Amino acid sequence: MRGDGDGWSRGPDGVRHWGRFGAAGLLLRAPLGAGGSAVLLQHRAAWSHEGGTWALPGGARDSHETPVHAAVREAGEEAGIKAGDVRVRVERVTATAPSGWSYTTVIADAAETLPTSANGESVELAWVPEDEVDQRPLHPGFAAAWPSLRALPARLDLSAVPADDAEELAEALPRTVYLAGQGFVWLHTEAAGPGERAAIVGDEAAASNNADVSVPAAPTREPGQPTALTVALTFTRGQLLA
Repeated sequence: MRGDGDGWSRGPDGVRHWGRFGAAGLLLRAPLGAGGSAVLLQHRAAWSHEGGTWALPGGARDSHETPVHAAVREAGEEAGIKAGDVRVRVERVTATAPSGWSYTTVIADAAETLPTSANGESVELAWVPEDEVDQRPLHPGFAAAWPSLRALPARLDLSAVPADDAEELAEALPRTVYLAGQGFVWLHTEAAGPGERAAIVGDEAAASNNADVSVPAAPTREPGQPTALTVALTFTRGQLLA
């Protein structure tokens, strides 16, 4: 069934964009083994706009929809993703036009690489490792936005966290977190996994600064070794459980 958003938005310069009320897409991230992450990409059908390229499942917003509703609906239609399997984290406007048109990327996580089902708008769907996304021929709009959407991995050390808190935090991970001034982070607990070392702090201001800080070493460190370890990123409990 066609929605009232299907159609082109034309600007004063004659440039047109799909979606009378704008458009939205879902950047769905899921864990891979050993602390890695993958992003669900759609290989666009040849007949579609920029056919043959890879992009996010997405499309036109209807007049009554929020960007989140539109992105999740489109992912269901184009990739068979169920709304209940998606945990939305944040949304970002990643493209605008003089006509007032905009494209919103909705960033979300899934607990696993979910099974997919393609409709006629896709040649195929694939869970692509995060560090391999830009190796594919991307839709120009997605290619321009990807550097600001990509999540860099970070390893969270829970060894100094009380056992009850550590269990609750571990259940919330891995996940995408946005840090002001840093961008997106894929936070996991794999000790040998990729990324900088991260730690939990209790002060919200410390988390917002995210400068290199020192935290107490785990009690298992040998005598004579340094009593502090340098970490690159800090998070509060509230950020991870939000």
